Amino acid sequence: MECTNPAGKRGIKEDNPGSPISGPRRPPKASLSSAMASVLNVKESNASERTVVVADLPVDLNDQLVTTLVKIHFEDTDNGGGVVEDVTYPTRTKGVAYVTFKEKTVAENVVRKKKHSLAGMAGSAQLIVSHFSEKIFSSVKAVLDLSVFRSQIRLESLVMDLKREIPTLCFSPLEANGRISVQGTFLAIEKLKESLLLKASFLLENSRNRQSPRGSTQRSSHSLKPARSLTPETTKRGESLVLDTDTFLYLKKRTKFYESTLRRFHVLCQETVDGEITTLCIKNAQGGSQSNNEKKVKESIEKYSHILHFELRKETFILEGKEDREKENIKLACERLSLSYLQVLVNFYKTHIDVIGSPPDTYLFKKEVMELIRQKVR
Repeated sequence: MECTNPAGKRGIKEDNPGSPISGPRRPPKASLSSAMASVLNVKESNASERTVVVADLPVDLNDQLVTTLVKIHFEDTDNGGGVVEDVTYPTRTKGVAYVTFKEKTVAENVVRKKKHSLAGMAGSAQLIVSHFSEKIFSSVKAVLDLSVFRSQIRLESLVMDLKREIPTLCFSPLEANGRISVQGTFLAIEKLKESLLLKASFLLENSRNRQSPRGSTQRSSHSLKPARSLTPETTKRGESLVLDTDTFLYLKKRTKFYESTLRRFHVLCQETVDGEITTLCIKNAQGGSQSNNEKKVKESIEKYSHILHFELRKETFILEGKEDREKENIKLACERLSLSYLQVLVNFYKTHIDVIGSPPDTYLFKKEVMELIRQKVR
């Protein structure tokens, strides 16, 4: 697959309390805007590979004291540590800190060391340390059918324009039937869909102008820069929103935000799941009296899902190729533990099982599953 620039991994630096991932062990939520700013700032810092998650910290101590103890512990070379660039504590998850090292190799060393406990904390439980960048949602694959554009423009030209417009995406060779595979970050895929909708709207408008006696015939159908005022035809019948499927399923099944938002603004939402991409069509349930509600709901869900997208982690149990007894043991273990981990979403598929939640929760969930089936934790 051709790729001009690989998609980067994401990390989190949490400066604000509160989180879409709520539970009895977590502090109250902060405002959505402050949470968004915190997440996006860290995404841009590109420090995820040098950051580790430290869970099971004592919650009955002063925050500043815990921060100091964590910094001392992870700068000790006997613990595999080194220069600590930043300690983020408290975070959105109670008892969890994020430690960013100056060197990536140090982060790898402290994760490799099995036992960690804070100095001076006699009798305290062993800390859980894991890579934050491991298995974060960082890539989405989508298959596009560009054949609908064939009558208006050469598809090869369309693909070249898309590559220039969104260089972080990876494109497979264009098939004869107009289908093409695209892979990249979810946000880049979302930008791609919005771009294609605008291009389709522009070409439709251009076609109407050519058929009208007053329409301009001077525009080239190969120009793919639509006027900013144009909006996709679909938005005239409601608002559409594209989400990563894993993020959407967690949003719908493990938070109250989604259903409560639809009820509060009196809108209906049609959900179309297509592999790793889910498309929402948001329409007002009361006719056209409150059409602005559709846009408000779209913006709210989009912001909230972006926060989840950056703070969730996914672990996967592969079933394909395993003996039937082993498959059944894994399924039973996941079903049993899901009753205890209420903030973890477990999705069962024919070939695999996805476990989605906060980094410490998914780490512990996987560890306990492996213990239940008596296999060594990787």
